[in-house]
Amino acid sequence: MFKKFYPRECRDSTYDINFEALYKKGYRGVIFDIDNTLVCHNADASQQAKDLFMRLDKIGLQSCLLSNNQIERVERFNKEIGTHYIYDAHKPSTKNYCRAMKIMGTNKNTTIFVGDQLFTDIYGANRAGIATILVKPIHPKEEIQIVLKRYLEKIVLFFYNRQKNKNEVLF
Repeated sequence: MFKKFYPRECRDSTYDINFEALYKKGYRGVIFDIDNTLVCHNADASQQAKDLFMRLDKIGLQSCLLSNNQIERVERFNKEIGTHYIYDAHKPSTKNYCRAMKIMGTNKNTTIFVGDQLFTDIYGANRAGIATILVKPIHPKEEIQIVLKRYLEKIVLFFYNRQKNKNEVLF
């Protein structure tokens, strides 16, 4: 019942992901959520984020920001990052996940998505057929509608972890 919300992998932070290993596995593009995935909600690009995107470029991985935020927010974050972006993405709709792959020149087999929310980020990427990595939110302070979703996410993650601990194949 909940499998459509399950990530392929979970990590404590975006910055813990071994992107070099993903490249070796054949991935050529990474789609990122911004808020609470790369930086705290509404923050500008941190040095850590800037370094990550320089690292991705050196590895040879294309990148694209996919955000439900408005253009001003996304452009402000991307100002010093300089990657592809899609704002007002209407996640979990699959339309802009597919658009991001087209922009990067990748496909669902060579693209991975990194985000912090199950019901928008992960669900949309799963529906688009893209591998997913769920990261823990960077900061606990969030808008009320997200706080409410976090309670529901805990239920889904309980079942995800229970299956994972039984060594059942999730995908």
